Amino acid sequence: MTRASRPYSWLLVAAALALGALAPLRAQRAPDSVFPGAAWEQLGSDQLSAAGWSKEGLQKARDYVRNESNTTGLVVVDRGRVVFTYGDIAELSYVASVRKSILAMLYGAWVENGTIKLGTTLDELGMDDIGGLSAGEKLATIEHVITARSGVYHPASYAGDDLAKAPARNSQKPGAYMLYSNWDFNAAGYIFELLTHRSIYDELQTQLATPLQFQDWDRTAQHKEGDLTVSKYPAYPIWVSTRDMARIGYLMLHEGNWNGTQVISKAWARRISSVVTPVTAMNPPERRNGPYGYGYMWWVWDGPKATGPYKGAYTAIGAVGQWISVFPALNVVVAHKTHNVYERSTASASYDRILELLFAAKGVAAGSLQ
Repeated sequence: MTRASRPYSWLLVAAALALGALAPLRAQRAPDSVFPGAAWEQLGSDQLSAAGWSKEGLQKARDYVRNESNTTGLVVVDRGRVVFTYGDIAELSYVASVRKSILAMLYGAWVENGTIKLGTTLDELGMDDIGGLSAGEKLATIEHVITARSGVYHPASYAGDDLAKAPARNSQKPGAYMLYSNWDFNAAGYIFELLTHRSIYDELQTQLATPLQFQDWDRTAQHKEGDLTVSKYPAYPIWVSTRDMARIGYLMLHEGNWNGTQVISKAWARRISSVVTPVTAMNPPERRNGPYGYGYMWWVWDGPKATGPYKGAYTAIGAVGQWISVFPALNVVVAHKTHNVYERSTASASYDRILELLFAAKGVAAGSLQ
């Protein structure tokens, strides 16, 4: 290195350090963290206070869950040990749009080995749909699709999105506007299978269920659904248990590392759980009042509400009450389930209150940990 180049090099180092300071909070593996084997380790009531949890606080959370929510399964993991459960945590059920966050995880290895090139357009993939996609819509890339920014507002084969509040067809260029649309997410599933020649469900088994030792995995329970007269791209519902949802969250908490094995690369785990669309740019506009921005099929706490235990946090969300929430500031994962067969749901406000009570039991309030 020449003497003249040294000042510039130091500027690069300083810039890198500054960017690092602004990066989302990431979990540092606590020295006493563990990973589950065939079963989770569960702390007894006499161990909770030593781990920083109030038994009285957890009882308040339990009373609320039992009396005020429609929760059917809940698992709280602190540094790899279960500190709280409620309901039937082994029951397999449909996790709704949590499927999308799981698919984002599966994409990683195939993106990194070059099989899936995120800059490839729908046109290059030869994709179309019932009634046709326009030339402009076909300019959307895979990356636009998996970040809900495709600009394609074609009806989906499977309900449960914001399409009713979408702009007019062909009014938004790909990449310019985020809208939570099941057409994007179902197309993402089709693209994955088209390019990898692998079933999403087989890949879920290979990449996650087997290495993470899912306790309740059933490959035969998994099947696609959708009205193929509306769109040619079906949905890929996923059925897992609450305690296995917690394993997925714990893998993400450790940035894809499972007890020393990098199941998903750290770079990809960070990428998919980081903000692509900030909360101030979410659509429809009422979403800007919420706590979340959006990443790669993961919701990310963003803006003024991303403080205290929510700093650096992110979550998978599914209709009627499914969440896998990761809280790096606390080394905590919360998996929540409301089984859809009971024809009831847990509202976001109810889940938010559950989180508040759990954090209070940990002695943490929003606005702390600054």
